Amino acid sequence: MIFLKTEDEIELLRQSNLLVGKTLAEVAKIIKPGVTTRELDKVAEEFIRDNGAIPTFKGFPNQFGDPFPASICTSVNDAVVHGIPGDEVLKDGDVVSVDCGTYMNGFCGDSAYTFCVGEVDVEIRQLLKVTKEALYIGIRNAVQGKRIGDIGYSIQQHCESHSYGVVRELVGHGIGKEMHEEPAVPNYGRRGSGTLLKNGLCIAIEPMITLGNRQVMIDPDGWTVRTRDRKCAAHFEHTIAIRNGEADILSSFEFIEEVLGTKAI
Repeated sequence: MIFLKTEDEIELLRQSNLLVGKTLAEVAKIIKPGVTTRELDKVAEEFIRDNGAIPTFKGFPNQFGDPFPASICTSVNDAVVHGIPGDEVLKDGDVVSVDCGTYMNGFCGDSAYTFCVGEVDVEIRQLLKVTKEALYIGIRNAVQGKRIGDIGYSIQQHCESHSYGVVRELVGHGIGKEMHEEPAVPNYGRRGSGTLLKNGLCIAIEPMITLGNRQVMIDPDGWTVRTRDRKCAAHFEHTIAIRNGEADILSSFEFIEEVLGTKAI
């Protein structure tokens, strides 16, 4: 069932999503060679809880019923999404997708950003740039009267025009009182197909794009989704609401990019 949100509920969603953006900015401050992904998680969890919220990822079950053990997902290089923070040390030239979720005032926030660690190859920076562009292209198609397929089609066309792979096994989603609600929001699709977009619909749009082919696999940890060809992946995510017929971005990259300055993608 799809739950359309009221204006008041959308504003509560915005509060949770802005906290995600601020949390990712705190993480951005310490991303550099030599830092472990566990250190990123510690900063994120403390910041979320200090601001009166709960990290929604912690304890969230996977398809096997295993609870996620951390507050953020840290997916490095060929890891697409759902990487578990741990003792992995970030190195110069790495990229790391940080996905974060919060629960506050009864509503969820969800956003992700892929960061460069030190000096990153031009080829990989271009993957990040195109993936981020695709996110905003998808958002421009999230307007009243269009359909979910229009969002996915626009993302797919942009990424495949650069010969990148568009992951099929993982998709965006509705969001509200639960982190994952209906409808599913694929990053591929046919124009004019799928759920009709209406005012009050709140969704997370999150292109997951690969430098090589689109085939992925799950690590033995039951969580980390990795490219089969071991080439890099990128992941950017915003939560949006359809209000007054248009997409209203509830999350924010502004806090992150204030920290990154000229190093922002």
